[in-house]
Amino acid sequence: MAGQYPQKIRQLPLYDGRFDAYKLEADGADVLFASYPAGTKIPPHSHDTDNHGVITRGELILTIAGNTERYGPGQWYHVPANVEHAAEFEVATDEIEFWFKAGS
Repeated sequence: MAGQYPQKIRQLPLYDGRFDAYKLEADGADVLFASYPAGTKIPPHSHDTDNHGVITRGELILTIAGNTERYGPGQWYHVPANVEHAAEFEVATDEIEFWFKAGS
């Protein structure tokens, strides 16, 4: 897996999903240290977690409710639970994602 993460983070369990990430489980949330190769496209979908993320390298192109925004290093984004969204990564990108479970 690509990414600019320290050794301690690279020792975390791998996330079993549609992208590459190391997963840190917490009470009421999961933290994902994700890496996306250039050209990655994640089709429209939704989930029951309230997601916040920060880009650490590259750029996220995020579409929510027909609005597309670009996020670069140091910028935070938010995807509310149960809201359809899609993502695209034109360049290799790393980010830290916080997935808050309902009621947290």
